[in-house]
Amino acid sequence: MSKKLINSVVALVFLLGVIGFTGCGGISQEQITELEALRSEVNTLDKEDNSLKSEKAALVKEIVEKNAKLDQCAKEKAETKANLEKIGK
Repeated sequence: MSKKLINSVVALVFLLGVIGFTGCGGISQEQITELEALRSEVNTLDKEDNSLKSEKAALVKEIVEKNAKLDQCAKEKAETKANLEKIGK
């Protein structure tokens, strides 16, 4: 067999395989509907995730601010205690 004939046979087999594969491989309307529902659910979950991340960031900021106030109060308390001890002597 010549190289040209072998290449033609391989090309024909490949072409028939592709035609056969595409004819059998379609997706149903039910599968499309299910895919759209899943995409919608993913979008909803992404929005919820982003919302929760924003809420977490706000809470972390609030905690940092409250901790800073607590540190300031502890510092003022220590200074007040030291001043009261000076007065008491």
